[in-house]
Amino acid sequence: MGGVRTALYNYLFARRHHGTFILRIEDTDRTRYVEGAEQYIIDALKWCGLSYDEGVDQGGDYGPYRQSERRLIYQQYAEKMVQEGTAYYAFDTAEELEALREKLKQQKSDIQQYNAITRGEMRNSLTLSEDEVKSLMDKGEPYVIRFRMPEEQHIVVNDLIRGEVEVNTNQLDDKILFKSDGMPTYHLANVVDDHEMKISHVIRGEEWLPSLPLHFMLYEALGWKEDMPFFAHLPLILNPSGKGKLSKRDGKNQGFPVFPLQWKDPETGEVFKGYKESGYLPEAFINILAFLGWNPGTDRELYTLDELIESFELEKVGKAGSKFDPDKAKWFNHQYLMKKSDDELAKLFMPVLKEKGYNPSHEYVREVCSLVKERVYLIDEIWDQSFFFFRPPQEYDRKMVKKKWKEHTPDLLNELKERLKDLENFEADAIKETVKKLTEEKEVGMGQVMLPLRISLVGTGMGPDVARILEMLGREESIRRIEKAVEEIG
Repeated sequence: MGGVRTALYNYLFARRHHGTFILRIEDTDRTRYVEGAEQYIIDALKWCGLSYDEGVDQGGDYGPYRQSERRLIYQQYAEKMVQEGTAYYAFDTAEELEALREKLKQQKSDIQQYNAITRGEMRNSLTLSEDEVKSLMDKGEPYVIRFRMPEEQHIVVNDLIRGEVEVNTNQLDDKILFKSDGMPTYHLANVVDDHEMKISHVIRGEEWLPSLPLHFMLYEALGWKEDMPFFAHLPLILNPSGKGKLSKRDGKNQGFPVFPLQWKDPETGEVFKGYKESGYLPEAFINILAFLGWNPGTDRELYTLDELIESFELEKVGKAGSKFDPDKAKWFNHQYLMKKSDDELAKLFMPVLKEKGYNPSHEYVREVCSLVKERVYLIDEIWDQSFFFFRPPQEYDRKMVKKKWKEHTPDLLNELKERLKDLENFEADAIKETVKKLTEEKEVGMGQVMLPLRISLVGTGMGPDVARILEMLGREESIRRIEKAVEEIG
């Protein structure tokens, strides 16, 4: 959800200002590479209706759009920075780095990192001679390229949501820009790509806010300070308790989806149900996400994608985390379900029926949807409210039977059954009139017939108007269910 919301806000901002929305795949961290994730992102954006103008699967003027295919570009810039003295080669082994951390810990140093102070005692091109550096490289010794953070500089960077971010460079470490595996880190790759792709605004998650000063320094070091994009860091999406960032475990444990589409972890095989598979409509999902951090400043809550584009402003995105409410999410979906025509709902519900082994006509399903849609919040819930239209009761609600099934009930239902057999016009109004005449003649209340009749048809006390259920089921099926109930309940 967090990733889609970030994409949504970028999309809305780009469309509002007639800009270009780009899908760039940032896959340079090979240790975190997940098989199938790229296609999943593409499919999820398409389901949400967030169409991009340039991207990995359609190209554009600034490709390639997959960072792993731009490795040589990043390497050139990293080497250029080394030559200009704003970066350096570091040959430290994992053991040497661990020894540094342990030493700083024992010294109880306030800043325990590889920085302007500690780099002077490590194995890097700042402490080694040119010959030593060349010798190590000729031997194929693994190395990284680190940014040479200047000392005692006061940095002030503006964030469109957070305001001014201030920091002294002495608090920042010499981040790795280019790794020993030949890949750049996020920091270098994104700064280079944003510059080369002429990105005007970077709208990203709050977790990247601490990196903003470093990125500012990289723009300065590369001579691009004047062309630096505007930055906006979005607030966190919090779990329903409001006590922590929303995670996939929150959804798994509390029974709500956190992925747009179903996701199967390729390593563990664990499956996480998506909003699509849970019966949510994409337009409702988008509306839900829009309000997790943004507020239009009015009481209005329902917005189409076009209306969101027209209304979206970064100034109306809050700083504080936004708590996700699963019940509110269902409410949003219900509003959009109600806006759908019966035809549209039937098309959405038909795959659910086919999966359960039923293949009724579209016309029949459309009528069913018209009868139950006010009671449902998710597409799947249509089945829960309408299963009896497709199969007879498999059991009868014992509490309902005990309360509503009286000694004379079988006689009343048998009498009604005979009258229904002779009914010329088997439609709701005629059925109601038949039941009414029966109750008048037998001098019983409508409930003494209608409630046992509902139990016979449905198996419980739920469902729409009983006469409409009878009309939908048809004469033969209705009589068959009445006979079965009388026989089994007695």
